[in-house]
Amino acid sequence: MATASLKLDDKEYPLPVIVGTEGEKAIDTRKLRAETGYIAYDQGYGNTGSCESAITYLDGDNGVLRHRGYPIDQLAQFSDYVETAYLIIYGELPNPAKRKEFGLLLRKNAAVETQMQKIFEGFPKDAPPMAMLSSIVGSLAAHYPQLATNNFEKDLKTFDLAAAMAISKIRTIGAMIYRYQKGLPYIFPKQELPFCENFLHMMFSEPYKDYVAEPEVAKALNLLLLLHADHEQNCSTSTVRMVGSSAANLFTSLSAGISALSGPLHGGANTAVMQMLQSIHDEGDDGTRFIAAAKSGSKSNRLMGFGHPVYRNFDPRAKIIGKACDDVLKKLGIKDPLLEIAKHLEQAALKDDYFVSRKLYPNVDFYSGIIMRAIGIPTNMFTVIFAIGRAPGEIANWREVAANPKGRIYRPRQVYVGPVKRDYVPMTQRT
Repeated sequence: MATASLKLDDKEYPLPVIVGTEGEKAIDTRKLRAETGYIAYDQGYGNTGSCESAITYLDGDNGVLRHRGYPIDQLAQFSDYVETAYLIIYGELPNPAKRKEFGLLLRKNAAVETQMQKIFEGFPKDAPPMAMLSSIVGSLAAHYPQLATNNFEKDLKTFDLAAAMAISKIRTIGAMIYRYQKGLPYIFPKQELPFCENFLHMMFSEPYKDYVAEPEVAKALNLLLLLHADHEQNCSTSTVRMVGSSAANLFTSLSAGISALSGPLHGGANTAVMQMLQSIHDEGDDGTRFIAAAKSGSKSNRLMGFGHPVYRNFDPRAKIIGKACDDVLKKLGIKDPLLEIAKHLEQAALKDDYFVSRKLYPNVDFYSGIIMRAIGIPTNMFTVIFAIGRAPGEIANWREVAANPKGRIYRPRQVYVGPVKRDYVPMTQRT
């Protein structure tokens, strides 16, 4: 086994080297504190591997993203969201029988029971949708305690049902949140409809007139969900793993992940893109003045949807979704001025050395908001769509934690920088 060497106070300590299947290298520091008294400091964990995972491979330098070995562009072209969800969770593409069985589990567990529907009534009509989603998904652990025992061995025995229930009900809950906030009656799922068509049916149907999604609309939503299905150890997925490491059940862990996803620096990024494009449009700019201001370092003119914490090249999902955005707006006959501004920003930035030298390329958030806008999804629901799409990756990561016999509870260390020891001063002696 290869080793690295750490020299501290004239003493050398060998550290094992771990090499992944794609050649990724890591220095194993698990025994560092016990053997040296030191810890590794890495604020934000940007250079720390918290786990070994077989789910997703991401090479940010070369713009590579693969799920279980399959390139994202092939999955986007040939697969669909439900099949990709199965792949991410179970490790292999399903055969026809497995695909049918998985689809049936999703269809049978789509509805939200009457007792659970009462939860919605406790929220204000203008409550943040992601706060509602996190709370209601967390309540699944209370409504289905037989699937949420907080015991890995028991919860893994019912994992298939819990996973299907989570994927299917998160979608239904999202649609119900939309309708609750608009004061509309709930529309219940139809078992005969495919996953995305069913979601759109529950979102947009009228009491006496079912919404029938155009094929282009359903296809666009399917692609959005597929492209968000997993993305390695991002903030929300890592949160699921951390909460799950305490032996918390799947639903509770997913609820925590949804809360992490709600932050504007994570799941809210495509909302920020739309707000930027709308602001540019309202000011009568085609993006030229905005680009100039962004280059000057103006924080109020930050180019949203460009750059990514891990990609130093094109986000491979952005190439796919950029083309899909053109296609769906064209097929639907929609001329969106925000799309024209987005195209202008993209072309200007890709030709400008200021952005190129900083490797600020479009990411998946840059065009996803425009597609959702074309579908009819309001901006405040964008992150909910993201959460629905990301469920398979979070479920798969929870399962890796639960199934690891050598796993341990996540417990990061810190470097303390507060006051040194001091004695308590009674209130009467304080000035």
